[in-house]
Amino acid sequence: MFDRILIANRGEIACRVIETAQRLGVSTVAVYSDADAGAKHVAMADQAVHIGAAPPSESYLRGERIIAAALQTGAQAIHPGYGFLSENPGFVEAVVAAGLVFIGPSADAIRKMGLKDAAKDLMAAAGVPVVPGYQGADQDAGVLAQAAEKIGYPVLIKAVAGGGGKGMRRVDRAEDFAGSLASCRAEAKGAFGNDAVLIETYIEAPRHIEVQIFGDGRRAVHLFERDCSLQRRHQKVIEEAPAPGMTDVMRQAMGDAAVRAAETIGYSGAGTVEFIVDARDGLRADRFWFMEMNTRLQVEHPVTECITGVDLVAWQLRVASGEDLPARQEDLQLSGHAFEARLYAEDVAAGFLPATGRLAHLAFPMGVRADSGVRSGDVISPHYDPMIAKLIVHGPTRAIALRQLSRALAQCQVAGTVTNLAFLGALAGHEGFARAEVDTGLIARDLEALTELAEVSAQVVAQAALVAAGLERMTGAGVGFALWAPLRRTILLGFGGAELSVVLMSRGPDLCEVELVDGLVRAERIDGRWRFDGMAGHAAFQEGDMVTVFADYGRAFRIIDPLERAAGGAPEAGTLIAAPMPGLVRDVFATVGQEVKSGDRLAVLEAMKMEHALVAVRDGVVAEVLVAAGDQVDAGAVLIRLEEPEDAA
Repeated sequence: MFDRILIANRGEIACRVIETAQRLGVSTVAVYSDADAGAKHVAMADQAVHIGAAPPSESYLRGERIIAAALQTGAQAIHPGYGFLSENPGFVEAVVAAGLVFIGPSADAIRKMGLKDAAKDLMAAAGVPVVPGYQGADQDAGVLAQAAEKIGYPVLIKAVAGGGGKGMRRVDRAEDFAGSLASCRAEAKGAFGNDAVLIETYIEAPRHIEVQIFGDGRRAVHLFERDCSLQRRHQKVIEEAPAPGMTDVMRQAMGDAAVRAAETIGYSGAGTVEFIVDARDGLRADRFWFMEMNTRLQVEHPVTECITGVDLVAWQLRVASGEDLPARQEDLQLSGHAFEARLYAEDVAAGFLPATGRLAHLAFPMGVRADSGVRSGDVISPHYDPMIAKLIVHGPTRAIALRQLSRALAQCQVAGTVTNLAFLGALAGHEGFARAEVDTGLIARDLEALTELAEVSAQVVAQAALVAAGLERMTGAGVGFALWAPLRRTILLGFGGAELSVVLMSRGPDLCEVELVDGLVRAERIDGRWRFDGMAGHAAFQEGDMVTVFADYGRAFRIIDPLERAAGGAPEAGTLIAAPMPGLVRDVFATVGQEVKSGDRLAVLEAMKMEHALVAVRDGVVAEVLVAAGDQVDAGAVLIRLEEPEDAA
């Protein structure tokens, strides 16, 4: 076993690797960028080395700096985590050339699985079923169109170097093929530097089922399957293991195919073989096909660990240090059911726009595995993926595990930034999902219902007002209504763009009536805890002028101070075009004096590994352009100002 390893990653996966390494008595070295100097993974590691500025291209993607840090600290091996350099064969070769061990597969194995078309050819030759389609070298548009006709519509165009849903389009009609192909190629070129595509038959009722494999370079085993069908725009949202409805015959067939794929390329370490399944008539052993192989540890690996009792990171360290596979296939057994939900800082109402901000408060419920790279007080950076945590539950049956997931999501506490908690909660409570009637199109079909927020209750508003008045923290006769304090007090709260006027009326040290526009709420303190109309209050958190009541996945209220209201009216809606998050101004299309129409693109902001177009929300004339391409801006910074209607008249 190694004495010391370096983790070439950050956030949740770096913390995950450090935990197992230290449990095995292995010293750890973290690397960090300017933005991560105070990060959780840095605090957890035994040593830490600074490797550059915040952008990944200047830090976590600088392989030579990471290798230098490993040599400098005496690390014997490098664990890549996932993302960044984890599937970069050039980095693997550089690690080995430096006399270090790469904790993962060989550069050759990564290359063989790196391009979807070449991987499909290799798997077909090995007897692994592949999706019917065209993955030829001839990329002429006419040849591709003919291939699509031969396959039969609908078809799926996929970038050969793709991932994460980029460079992928469904095409239902021949007349739409040329436009979809051009769009797909442009996206693939920008994302991967490679505009080559393949064409596949489109599976009408698809399920995404993947098999966890592990090899030592000579032989491999599988650790059963995960179902990752619950996706939004090809991004996984909730994963589970094992796959619901899986039969012993199909599990055997898929497991054998995955092991054959791994052994064909002499695979070493943890990997995942992904299959697309036609589930029109349930799960059948003749209706699954190879899609791709991920030559690294997957984000969703914890659900496999829960149902097998195997620590996959421990296996990675053991095999990379020279041990044989820790188990034979017959040694591995399934136990119960597990779910993983990915908690993100994102604004669901704004189309799942990634969010930034300081995590003023973060707490997870007891008895739930929460893999996280952030803590209360940490900042969600615009430079990296906005994941807050992965919540993982394990129960004896799928139904019990799903109830555990619902409870865990409801009890999770996040304040300081918007999240997808309510969306995840809606998914966990979805009737079709509970019945395991799931495919990759479920979220898109029911998106409106899944993103609909329930109205905030009067009791929650009343509790927010009590917190804002400081009454929740005070006890005894001096709760804010004695002698010098008024018996009637008005609190102004901002919520969802509306202003709420709440009147607190004292009826004694432990009793208060809360007057709202549509009625009264009786707030009474019993045994030290406030109850609202007889119902127990929720946990709550206040920082500055923000109050968060942890009901309905978190309700945030802003305390409005009437004395600080700006004099005069606010600018007309749409006059100021501001940055929704910190980021880099990639392009500016507006010029002073330019007439613009609603929907015109005015600028492009790059943040959270995505590009966000900023558009005019009304017709108008550009009055000021306050930024230039290449500027780094903070959230809320005004980039462009349109003339007020009266100014333009």
